[in-house]
Amino acid sequence: MKKITILGNPGAGKSTLAKQLGEKLHIPVYHMDSFYWKPNWQPSNEDEFLQNHDEILKLDSWIIDGNYGATLPKRLENADTIIFLNYSTLRCLYGITKRRIQYRNKTRPDMGKDCPERLNMDFILWTKNYNKDKAPKMYDRLSQLRGKEILIFKNRKQLKKWLGKSLAN
Repeated sequence: MKKITILGNPGAGKSTLAKQLGEKLHIPVYHMDSFYWKPNWQPSNEDEFLQNHDEILKLDSWIIDGNYGATLPKRLENADTIIFLNYSTLRCLYGITKRRIQYRNKTRPDMGKDCPERLNMDFILWTKNYNKDKAPKMYDRLSQLRGKEILIFKNRKQLKKWLGKSLAN
């Protein structure tokens, strides 16, 4: 595992897992949100965003968490390991709510500068509908990949068990 991409519903814990793996494996971690969002929730220029993403892919090792469809094909192509956190909708809605409370009026470490945590109806609906609208397409996409280690976790217990085995060394 040298080039890892972590995907899944908002609130599943992608950034937390990326940080854990980065520390254990001594691999740099890149959060898609942190280089997409500029201060005050302004989106990056698309060309700049894609260029930054592509520069990371050239590195010898990386962990990238986040979905971002425009970058996904290249990330999947370049990754040797893909982790898909496909947790229940309720678990993810809990995750985004907990995160909103935890980072009230603060910017998360995995977010762009000066983007205080927020929770709006569009984001709640995106999270609510992810397993119905996005997850089936992700399964289709992952099923077409060859030569990759693809790990799919349905709950935190499965992930915790895998982390215990895989990172014990």
